[in-house]
Order: sequence, then structure tokens, then C-alpha cells
Amino acid sequence: MSHFPEIESDAGRSCPRLVVSGLSGGAGKTIVSLGLCRAACEAGYQVKPFKKGPDYIDANWLALASREPASNLDPFLFSADQIRSLFWSRSQGYDLAMIEGNRGLFDGKDVTGTCSTAELARILNAPVVLVVDCTKVTRTMAAVVLGCQMFEKDLDLRGVVLNRTAGARHRSMLRRTIEEYTDLEVYGTLPKLKQNPIPERHMGLISDQEFSATEAAFCSLAEMVRENLDVDAIWQTAKSAPGYNEPLLELWETPKPAPEPVRIGVVRDAALWFYYQENLEALEAQGAEIIPLTLLEGGKWPELHGLYLGGGFPETLAGSLAENSVMRETVKLLADKGLPIYAECGGFMYLGRSLKYNEHEYPMSGVFPLTTVVRPKPQGHGYIQARVAAPNPFHAVGLELSGHEFHYSTCDDADCGFDFALEMLRGHGMREHRDGLVYRNTFATYAHIHTLTVPTWAAGFTAAARKFKHEISSGEESCPDIRI
Repeated sequence: MSHFPEIESDAGRSCPRLVVSGLSGGAGKTIVSLGLCRAACEAGYQVKPFKKGPDYIDANWLALASREPASNLDPFLFSADQIRSLFWSRSQGYDLAMIEGNRGLFDGKDVTGTCSTAELARILNAPVVLVVDCTKVTRTMAAVVLGCQMFEKDLDLRGVVLNRTAGARHRSMLRRTIEEYTDLEVYGTLPKLKQNPIPERHMGLISDQEFSATEAAFCSLAEMVRENLDVDAIWQTAKSAPGYNEPLLELWETPKPAPEPVRIGVVRDAALWFYYQENLEALEAQGAEIIPLTLLEGGKWPELHGLYLGGGFPETLAGSLAENSVMRETVKLLADKGLPIYAECGGFMYLGRSLKYNEHEYPMSGVFPLTTVVRPKPQGHGYIQARVAAPNPFHAVGLELSGHEFHYSTCDDADCGFDFALEMLRGHGMREHRDGLVYRNTFATYAHIHTLTVPTWAAGFTAAARKFKHEISSGEESCPDIRI
């Protein structure tokens, strides 16, 4: 229908921005967000992507579509001031900030919609575009959209994208009735797609590392957006968002003088890749040199003083992980030597004795004598709150922390003689509302945390790494020469 207009420079702390939301999960907001991001990139815009909520997968796809790192904005985990500080510190210098919501526009943790996408839009003073699934509906959609417009009066809902429309007559009826009964703009209509350009599985979109046609999918989505949406009108809506002149919070403390440097290995491969970029930056601010590593291939690791195993999909690559016996033995040896290891969800599964998936059992590193079993349905899904109940290298006893969990696996034999470091105040955890296994300087949990929510984590991690560095320097411990 149209193309993005010429870019105009804009001085000061301002950034055109847009929240893309839906009536529910699966309405099509991710496809629209990805298409808009890539179409804007192809028009020469620098786009900064954001994802609302604790979502690694959609955030990674947004980053790929925009060719820029994505940040998560979460009203449950972050205060409003933290959200604004993170958003404005990350969006400066960009032509457009694209913020993808989650679930339905007004869905939050209670009846008042606390922590909803609508609340995030208000915090950022950002206009909202609503994506609606129009399957088997015509005039009724006008009533639904009008209800959304009137539901929260202080929300800047500007217009809608009509998704999964059936044909010219269907599109005409939808557009005419919405324009008749509301003053919202219809930014365009999208056809029903015969198949999703990006495949899905149980946790949402498939990992890009398991999908070879990534660029082709983005090109297709960008073309679909250009052909079917009024991108000039969308751009003008984004440009209408006001600037922000309030002082920003420091995202994390940077010690002075600069702390002694340490090396922290971060496994980032097709099996484990769930990391918040801010977590890595907070480690760097505390003196860590981040060393990218993989559990899937050969190579030589340098001397390490810490190891970070994030979440991911170890079950889909369990065969490859199991075949790399030297790496499994190396991680076990490092844990035995006392290397500080922090493992979240998928990383925890790798530290078990074995992993069961699709009726096969695969050997893992064996740091903990337990087996994780991948189930057909989620076993822990949502935000967590926990109290630290046992000593460990990363969190002080008595600390209450917030985070999230999303795991299909269980560890039914987790009562294996180790102390659980976390008492779950909210959430499932590993077993009977307990979580956080500890072995020497290894801490493994189903919970994911963000440094803005647990600001002591990065300092605790690097302090443990520094202590280990001194021990190997003094001969109290030895760091093995890691050759694969």
C-alpha cells in the first residue's frame, strides 16, 4: 500500500515508538511486529526492538528482523522507572522503537490488569496498534474494537490491523464497520496465510538456529507488510509519541576503582541461548570478560573463572550433547574443581545425569545425580518469587528474588541428598515448591532472573569467580587445560 517515508533527524531524548498488541496470544502480533521491523530496516531505518514480558524466543526473532539486539520490558519484574530508564537508554539514536506486547492487550496478573501490555504502553507513553484475528467475524469485530477503545480511557489506542481476512468482501465489511462505529484507524488488512513463515512448537516460535530459511521468511513478511498495510500512517503514529526529559536511573552499579578482571564463559549455541543481554552487560560492568562457548563442537577453552549456562532447548539437541562425551566430562570436572557455575533451566538439565526425551534417554554431564524428563505439557510456567534458604556463591541467604520459569521437564528424583537453596513463594520449581540445587560452587535452578530485578547477582557471580581465580593462582585449586 505504501512505503516508509524519508527519515527526518530528531534531536533530544525522543524516539518514534509503537506498541503492537493483540486481543490474545496467537492473534498475529509477532508476525506483524517482525514484518514491520524488517520493512523499516529495508527502508533504511535503524530499528530498536523490545519485547514485553519474559520472552527469549520472540525477542530473538525481533532482534534478527531488526538486525539489532532486543531488550525485554517487564512491568512485573521492573519498576516503572526501571522500564523507562531501560527503554530510553536503549532506544537513543534509533529511528524507530518497535515494542511487541504479549498475550491480550489488557491481560495482566489481576482483575485490574496490573503488568499488562496496556500498562507498559502507558509507562512509555506509546501509541498502540491492535492486531485482531478476523476469522469468521465481520460487524462484531467493530464492537470488540470499540470495547477495547473504551475499556481503559487513558490508553493511547490508535488503530487496528485486521489479520486473517478471507477476501475482498470480508475486508471491506470489516473496514467499513470499524470506521463507522469507532474513530480508530484501520492500518490495513492481512490475508490468511497458508502456513506460518516461521514454524512453531510447544514454547512458541522455533529457534532461529534450527530454521534455515530465516532471511527468506523476513523478506516475505516485509513484502506482506508493504503490500497490505499503510506503513506511512503507522510511521506517523509512531512519530507522534512524545519525548521524555526526566532523569534516568543507572541500570547497574559500576564499581570504582575497576575490579580485578575475571573470565566468565557463556555457553551460547543452538542448545543453550536464553540470556538477557543486560545480564551479560552487568557481569562486564563488574569486571567480567565474557567468553563465548559451545557444548556442541570441538575447540579449546581458555582458563575460566566462572561458567554461565543459560536456558534453551537441550532436549532437541540431546543426541549431539550426549555424543560430545569429552565436553560432558569437562563440565563435570570443572564443577568438581569448584568453578563457579550458574545454570538456568536448560543449563540445569545439562548438569543432570541424563535427559529423557521422546522415549530416549541421553547421558548429560552428571554434576547432579538426577534425570530430567521432558513432558507433553508445561510443568512450571509463569513468574516466580523465591527466598534464598541455603548458602551458595551467588545469592545471600534471606534474599527474596523474583524471576520466571517455563519448563516442560521434571526431575522426579531431585530428592537426591543435596540441599535446595530456594524456597518457592510463587511458582513450581523443581520439587514440592523447592528449587536451586547446590554442589560446591555450582548453582542450578529452573528459574530465570534479570539483573535489574536481582541487582546483587552480577556482583555475587564475579566475586565467586575472583575467589576461584585466586585459588588456582595460589595452587589451592587447579583449572584443567580444556581441550576438545
